[in-house]
Amino acid sequence: MDHTAPTADERLIVALDVPDALSGLKLVERIGDAAGFYKIGLGMLTGGGLALANELKLEHGKRIFLDMKLFDIGATVEAAVRGLAQFELDFLTVHGDPHVVRAAKEGAGASGMRILAVTVLTSLDRDDLDAGLTRAGDVSEIVAERAARALEAGADGVIASPQEASRIRALPEAEGRLIVTPGVRPVGADLGDQKRIATPAAAIAAGADHVVVGRPIWRADDPRGAAQAIGAELRSPQAMRANG
Repeated sequence: MDHTAPTADERLIVALDVPDALSGLKLVERIGDAAGFYKIGLGMLTGGGLALANELKLEHGKRIFLDMKLFDIGATVEAAVRGLAQFELDFLTVHGDPHVVRAAKEGAGASGMRILAVTVLTSLDRDDLDAGLTRAGDVSEIVAERAARALEAGADGVIASPQEASRIRALPEAEGRLIVTPGVRPVGADLGDQKRIATPAAAIAAGADHVVVGRPIWRADDPRGAAQAIGAELRSPQAMRANG
């Protein structure tokens, strides 16, 4: 049965960061028609995540973002993506290294699954990049450079924090491509493990096409009400882009 209402704002992607598929399905049922797009990540992979993705897509009419952040040699990435493409999901993440992006696009083939490249994880700041031996420089500058290279390699879009969305949107390579922003928190929400954040309205105004929200929804006493409130914020004047 399709519980997705046509009024659900699909710019909101709800992250199902719960332990297993049963918990995820219960959360989707609680949210009901307030959301039509869901993210299933690596943390649920061994808890039935792929089965849940398939069920939500085929039986509930939801759109699905599979957040696997794949990284490996090209042949392995291509094979993994080819296998995932059979599920007819909507978005899949890979790391933004050009060889990974090219392999993922080859694996996706003619399917409708869009390949989104991870630039710099929104849980990381400059200290984290230093610890990982990433070159010196401003984080937003590195994100923009990685985004440009991933888009040149054929990515359908990128994952980036709201703080970098406007810079990426201004790139010539970003024309017609997607920007999806995690690290989004409504005003007053706990920051959790995110370091580079913004409100949902600010992220859309900065150039994002979709915002990903997890804990502020699934930890809420009323997840459906929380999703509805974010949807209303996305339709508010504060979410309008400067160029319309």
